Amino acid sequence: MASIITATTTSGLTQSADNSGVLQLASGTGNLVTVPSVTGTAMVSGNMPAFSAYRGSGGQQSITSQVWTKVQLNTENFDSTTNYRFTPNVAGYYQMNGSLYFTGTSTVRGIVSLYKNGAELTFGNYMGSFNSTQGVAVVSTLVYMNGSTDYLELYGYVQATSPTFVDNPALSMSGYLARTA
Repeated sequence: MASIITATTTSGLTQSADNSGVLQLASGTGNLVTVPSVTGTAMVSGNMPAFSAYRGSGGQQSITSQVWTKVQLNTENFDSTTNYRFTPNVAGYYQMNGSLYFTGTSTVRGIVSLYKNGAELTFGNYMGSFNSTQGVAVVSTLVYMNGSTDYLELYGYVQATSPTFVDNPALSMSGYLARTA
């Protein structure tokens, strides 16, 4: 049993207690949050920002060789992106991931990068085989976002003849709030 504080529309706040050291907050409808007995900061997970988007059907995105190009993400797994960017509304530290799937008619080499507010934040590595006409590059980082004006976008750089970003779930960007500020 735990110490429970319940909010109802008929009796307001009620409290029942024991000596377990655990605090539970409940609504009159049974929604329950348990705050563990910890030392330091306890984070209660709720409706925290998270998203996942990829370049889905709609054709491949033709690009110019050796030019940084914004990836046009057009399919959401969940949440929403605006203009192919992620703009969270909660300040904090976000775990961000991106992957770039690309092809060309000659040997390809590529780099994927996360841009914050229009400037390169970090870049990832290329994974592929020598003399291949397709490849994948991945990037992952933890970044602070202010919750109001900061935004992230996915960019790619490919060296090849007739390069394209391929419409595939492997061409994606995702992220979630790891900890509030």
